[in-house]
Amino acid sequence: MARTSSRTPASRGPVPSRRRRTFGDVLKALLAFVALLALVGGVPFALLVYAGSPFPSGAPSMDWLQRDIDVDTFLGILTVVVWIAWAQFAACVLVEVKAAVSGVGLPSRVPGAGGSQLLARQLVAAVLLLGATAASFAPGVSQLGQPQYDENHRPPVAAAQQTPGGLLGQSRDTASAVAEQAAQQASAAQQGDHAGDSAHRNTKFYRIQPPEGRHHDSLWEISQRHLGDGRRYKEIYALNKDRVQPDGSKLSEASLIRPGWIMEMPADAHGGELVEMPDEAPKVSEEVRQQIGDYAKTGEERGGAVRQQPAHSQERDGAGDTRTGQFTVPAQRPAGEAGEAAPGGARATAGDASAHSFGLPEALLGAPLLAAGLLGALGRRRRAALWRSATDAVGGRRGMEPPTPTGDVADVQDALLVGADPGAVRLLDRSLRSLAAELGAQSRPLPVVYAAWLSEGDLHLQLAQPAGQPPAPWQLGQDHTFWRLARTDADHLAATSEEEAAENRDGGGRDTAAPYPGLVGLGTLDGSRLLLNLEAVPGLVSLSGAPEDRQAVFSSVAAELATNGWSDRMTITLVGFGADLLPLAPSRLRHLDDVEALLETMEAETRQRRGALGTAGVDSVLTGRTGPAHSARWAPHLVLLAAEPDAEEAARLAELAVDAARLGIGYLVGTDSGELPGAAWEMEITAEGRLLAPLLGLELDAQLVPAAQHRALARLFAEAGGEGDGEGDGEGPDGQGPGGAAQRPPFLVDISEQGRPAVYARLVGPYELIGLDTPDAERSPLLREALALLLLHREGVHPRVLASALWPRGVTDDVREAILTRLREWLGTTEDGAPRLRADDTGRLLLDASVVSDLDVLRSLYHQATAGEGARNRAVRGRLLTDALGLVRGPLLADRPEGRYGWLGHEIIDAQLPLLVADIGLALSAFHLEKDRATKAIEALERALSTSPLDERLWNELLRATHATGDEDRLRALAADLTTRAGARGLPPRTEALLEELLPGGRAPTSGTAG
Repeated sequence: MARTSSRTPASRGPVPSRRRRTFGDVLKALLAFVALLALVGGVPFALLVYAGSPFPSGAPSMDWLQRDIDVDTFLGILTVVVWIAWAQFAACVLVEVKAAVSGVGLPSRVPGAGGSQLLARQLVAAVLLLGATAASFAPGVSQLGQPQYDENHRPPVAAAQQTPGGLLGQSRDTASAVAEQAAQQASAAQQGDHAGDSAHRNTKFYRIQPPEGRHHDSLWEISQRHLGDGRRYKEIYALNKDRVQPDGSKLSEASLIRPGWIMEMPADAHGGELVEMPDEAPKVSEEVRQQIGDYAKTGEERGGAVRQQPAHSQERDGAGDTRTGQFTVPAQRPAGEAGEAAPGGARATAGDASAHSFGLPEALLGAPLLAAGLLGALGRRRRAALWRSATDAVGGRRGMEPPTPTGDVADVQDALLVGADPGAVRLLDRSLRSLAAELGAQSRPLPVVYAAWLSEGDLHLQLAQPAGQPPAPWQLGQDHTFWRLARTDADHLAATSEEEAAENRDGGGRDTAAPYPGLVGLGTLDGSRLLLNLEAVPGLVSLSGAPEDRQAVFSSVAAELATNGWSDRMTITLVGFGADLLPLAPSRLRHLDDVEALLETMEAETRQRRGALGTAGVDSVLTGRTGPAHSARWAPHLVLLAAEPDAEEAARLAELAVDAARLGIGYLVGTDSGELPGAAWEMEITAEGRLLAPLLGLELDAQLVPAAQHRALARLFAEAGGEGDGEGDGEGPDGQGPGGAAQRPPFLVDISEQGRPAVYARLVGPYELIGLDTPDAERSPLLREALALLLLHREGVHPRVLASALWPRGVTDDVREAILTRLREWLGTTEDGAPRLRADDTGRLLLDASVVSDLDVLRSLYHQATAGEGARNRAVRGRLLTDALGLVRGPLLADRPEGRYGWLGHEIIDAQLPLLVADIGLALSAFHLEKDRATKAIEALERALSTSPLDERLWNELLRATHATGDEDRLRALAADLTTRAGARGLPPRTEALLEELLPGGRAPTSGTAG
């Protein structure tokens, strides 16, 4: 099957034109090169030949100063002056060449150079122009790694031939589609001309500023400040490429910009440094206004083709799509909008398509929804294990730190951190739930959805059949079987849904059920990500291919279904594989050994579900989800059968699957032959990672979890929950956890006077730094945040993990390397000259031991008090515990700015720190109670409660300490306060039993207290 593409001319916005070099440009560049060569090489050669070496053969005598100035003396002095002038010019050339090669925006100034450096700059720029000119004669080479704008101007016929098929609709006539596309393209071009005229009358410009104490400016930073997204720097580059700047040079590389240059900006640019001509011409001097005017004329010479409308103002029209199969890729967003973050789309990671992954698994880096689900499940599992160990450790100390992953397991964890897009998951979840809520309010049933497409920021639902006009803000898509939600509407809708969900939870109400929990990612096609609704397939879905390739697909589907955030309760049955995946979600996943056991289970469940639908009086589980019942029996059951069944088993499966879509049951079955009785949809996975479904019109880059990543994921989750731990994604501290001795912290600090650190960061409470200069205000937030991340991970941080934490929407390689360079410079070196920030053998970034946080000290003090010297000396233990509790000033990074430090959501430090503080408070309380100092014990417990107000152990110990004072009225007041805090939920059983022991019969019963 020929590979298809959904990109059509009708869906594209204005595209920059490429100006080819003329013969005059080439001649000018060659002459400049010859002049540069003559000045740099010819001058010293001539001086050596005619004047000799500039270095004297011996030391000059005083007689030389008393001689008359004759012709020879004058020529000697002149020769020295020429040598000095040449050396200065050569230095200017070296500085300019270094700046051009390194990509730094502003070359260093050569003292006293003046016009010499300007001449050198123009000649070097001419040499760069020569390189650009030569490249223009070989576009096949010069455009490698660059956006191929020419693709966007394919002839309509070619575009029509590359359009994927449609869903359940009649095929359109190809000639009609081509004519329609051509008409749309002509209309778009006409509108673009008018837009270009308007942009010319009122165009925005930016003048590159000198550093003035800060780092050199870059297109990325200009785009970040004035367009809101650094990744849109390519739009600025396209607008200004090869246009003559005031100093006579031209922008030929995105990284080569210099102070004094003028940049034309996209129409939606904003910010005080911009100049909008002609309206804001008085803002600048006459000289700058003249420069901007001259520069604007260079845009006119290019025909205005580079001007673009704001991304948000461009509309899409998918009428050009042809419909020849069963699935259609939604129309793509215009090129100007490509900078927007696409929910579930491929994230802009370390750079362009050529960016490498530093050894991280590409399969997980390219699966943002899967990675986000796995990362969330991993965090829940670690928190659950932490709480269990805290509540079940009796008479011993528990481990505070989860095991540190190493090797392949560490690579997989890093890939999850880099690739995850939790914002896209939340957006998808809230968009679907709000749709279900709105349809329920209108008493309309949910439409049957076969697939969801996430395409350049928009969400498209592909319906089994037309279902009328969707509720606002949803719109009809390219035809009546598509419902479309634009990204801007989805953002607003998700925020509103979050507020409503919070109100429902606070008021005891019920949030809307997940309408399409069976959606699971299969792969991408031309930037659009496909999620197939396994629950809605009218029969079996078969998957053929080599066993190891099928296994990679099954692992991906199982992992995403088990951990995705757009589902509620569901059951996923794995047959023939995946027993080691159960820790991902023990409440969802179950494993069966053979097909016979599966058939017995599913025959019983099929009968039960048919009876339940009849009793409820609904025609399908989909109807039941939006009705008043909202019963748990409408949760989907998805079966993943990796081993091919025999003929008899296949026949029984086909019979069960006849009514599966109505019952909320889905089947994905592996087959060696490619033929399976009762298969409604047939797919094939190739050795190259392509997922083919010819009858559906699909050819995707498959979403896979290869065997190596499968094993590493299984180990990662097993270690997170403890050996033999069968739970992991629960909400509370049920089950048995690891007890035993206190675990050694990952980084121990020398707490003696000799161990005073060179750099000290206070993280527990407001963020403060001691021992470092304050960086410039523009970059201070990034550097401080990067340092905080490194301090919380003394085992090391992968550079791409650091970059994805600082820029969740993605960043280019050069910006990432720039922040690392600045971070190294800011942290400086140790006394022996070693950098305080270095990389280990795996490339992960490590801080030197001289850089310490109060959290490191807190852990070290507690460890010394319970397992070090304090365990053998009571006086030392008391001093260490008191010092540790004195470090606690509030929650972690209490004053962190809104919108930053989002990576903390992936950490478990927010659970570790309160437990650590509680442990310190409990240990100090026990220390004081040993000497009957109940008042001191109460002070320690109240101090710990200020940071860990929900720790039941602290409240119970506070009850005991208060009882030890003998003040019964104070004890009753504390009991009443606890009862009020518990509210309708009642007191926990352990606290209730303790109060009965301390105040037998002396406390009035409370409503909600467990009997």
